Amino acid sequence: MIDVINLEKHFGDNKVLNGINVTIEKGDIMVVIGPSGSGKSTFLRCLNCMEDPTGGQIIFHGVDIADMKVDINVHRRNMGMVFQHFNLFNNKTVIQNIMLAPVYLQCKDLKKAKRHNRLIKITNLFRGKDKKKAPIEITTTKAEIVKNCRAKAEELLERIGLLDKADVYPSTLSGGQKQRVAIVRSLAMNPEVILFDEPTSALDPEMVGEVLDLMKAVANEGMTMIIVTHEMGFAREVANKVLFIDGGQILECAPPEEFFGNPKNPRLKEFLSKVL
Repeated sequence: MIDVINLEKHFGDNKVLNGINVTIEKGDIMVVIGPSGSGKSTFLRCLNCMEDPTGGQIIFHGVDIADMKVDINVHRRNMGMVFQHFNLFNNKTVIQNIMLAPVYLQCKDLKKAKRHNRLIKITNLFRGKDKKKAPIEITTTKAEIVKNCRAKAEELLERIGLLDKADVYPSTLSGGQKQRVAIVRSLAMNPEVILFDEPTSALDPEMVGEVLDLMKAVANEGMTMIIVTHEMGFAREVANKVLFIDGGQILECAPPEEFFGNPKNPRLKEFLSKVL
């Protein structure tokens, strides 16, 4: 699904990523670990070009999304993102947060189709009978889009036991509830891959479990996930690949049994000895 080729990211003279090469297959649950400042979050943010890479390629379904000529917003539709600090809009209710992106994008597509059809109607006036172009078939309305997106959002909230919180504002939720809402907000877009940037690090310890349980459920449904986390138990249980980054480079990548049971890189051995 994603091929990362010689990815680099520099901030001035600081080389945060220095030649990252990795392949993410459909259905992979890849956990990325490493010490603070090693480049983990920058790597994740480069994957959907929230940070523009300094060099290298990110091939997503055959397209180099690191190329400045590519419309990254088209590809971001298929790539969800869950942040450390939730990033919910505090001036919108829970259900509005979940509906915002799908309603906006579907209405944008509807407007584009209508503009296209108006143009076709005009240009057809100047075409011969056998050269007229067919308009795009439009089978929905803005009202139907909003209705369907609300139904989807309610279904997702019911799944995480927060349907009764649909019309409250995020400030009234606990940290664990906010993060679960942030996860289903990503799911509402039906992405092909979800990126998680330390999704439990801002939570109280008693709230971590409810978020990890939801992530496990999403993983069990076959979602491709790339997760920066310090939760080693989660990595052992759920991941099929574990990646160790330090100094902006991948020092080891292996299945969790091998990664934790028989680490080969000396720096990884040192790191694990301190965190396990």
